[in-house]
Amino acid sequence: MLQSNDDPGAQVRSMDGAMRDSPRAWRVVAAGFIATFMLFGIVYSFGAFFRPMAAEFGANRQATSTIFSITAFIYFLLGPLTGHFSDRLGPRPIVACGALAMGGGLVATAFVTRLPMAYVTYGLGAGIGVACCYVPLVSAISGWFLTKRNTALGVAVSGIGAGTLTIPPLAAALIRHFGWRDAYLTLGIAAAVGLGLCAALASRPPAAANPTAAPVSQNLRSANFALLYCAGMLWTIATAIPFVFLIPYAEARGIGQISAAALVSFIGFASTAGRLGLGALADRMGILRLYRLCILALGLSFGIWLSAAGSYFMLAVFALTMGASYGGAVTLTPAVVATLFGTRSLGVTLGVLYTSSAFGTLLGPPLCGAIVDRTGNYSIAILLTGAATIAGSFMLAPLGRTRASSAQQDFA
Repeated sequence: MLQSNDDPGAQVRSMDGAMRDSPRAWRVVAAGFIATFMLFGIVYSFGAFFRPMAAEFGANRQATSTIFSITAFIYFLLGPLTGHFSDRLGPRPIVACGALAMGGGLVATAFVTRLPMAYVTYGLGAGIGVACCYVPLVSAISGWFLTKRNTALGVAVSGIGAGTLTIPPLAAALIRHFGWRDAYLTLGIAAAVGLGLCAALASRPPAAANPTAAPVSQNLRSANFALLYCAGMLWTIATAIPFVFLIPYAEARGIGQISAAALVSFIGFASTAGRLGLGALADRMGILRLYRLCILALGLSFGIWLSAAGSYFMLAVFALTMGASYGGAVTLTPAVVATLFGTRSLGVTLGVLYTSSAFGTLLGPPLCGAIVDRTGNYSIAILLTGAATIAGSFMLAPLGRTRASSAQQDFA
């Protein structure tokens, strides 16, 4: 049907459609890659700082690891707030705040005199930094793309895997040569500059085509959102357990420290491939089906770990399988939300969904740790983690059978 030149709404929709999938849209993808590279590369390098910080302050493992727990809990919980402001103001000012928080928090951590001070400087600084950058950027990318959304998101969040591969060994080298304080000072300055560049590249996506899209409250009350939220609490447990327990598991079976640490690098490498490859694959097959398959594969991968019995080869196979499926699931989550609910108010919808990860990552590792402490082995903990993830994948079986009307309107 031909649109009248006198219809300003049609002209706006035509302009918005031309802007999407454009070179300007790919600049936002570049911002997403740089941000995830720096944010998660720095956060996942915390293990390199663990021993020198604990030694200087005379702290035990529980007290030192609390720094990381506070950080993760904050950035997951603040997602709805940063998503809301991003929907209203655009991503640029929110990402700029994240650059200041991340850079300032790391620099301040370099000068703490007591460990609890790091709960505030690092926990709040890094937590707010991730929250202000991740959700606003992935929701903006979703709004900037129509035909290549899954590929664009895959490229953007592949920065997580690339950062995990690159920054932890860099941090270890900085600590070895200059000490942990100067290492945080260096990373803080780099984070402020890099994330400031991301803020400059980030721009607000074109308005959704139909202004009558359903309000966010309707999305959050839907059956589809309830399924995503409950499943998210289950499958995100599996994304935390290997980062906490895989290295000590391997070392307990006689595998050397460097070789054991390399298993985490395998996860980072495979997650990068998963984020890129599965994002593109979703453009060719049903995204909801692929999402469920990724989570199912993530759960089944723990069967490989359970049967490894100390075999380094099998542990490497687990790390690669887990990393690829985990990377794919993380990549597809924003695209699944956009498919089901549309891109209007996507930041808030996605941010609320990510609070499910806050509870999964907060409860999973301590529970598994308690099981290992009581039983003296990892088998039950590994089995329960895999079973919970598989249950999450089956929970998503009805997902999308009743599509949210907002998604249909958004792309009308």
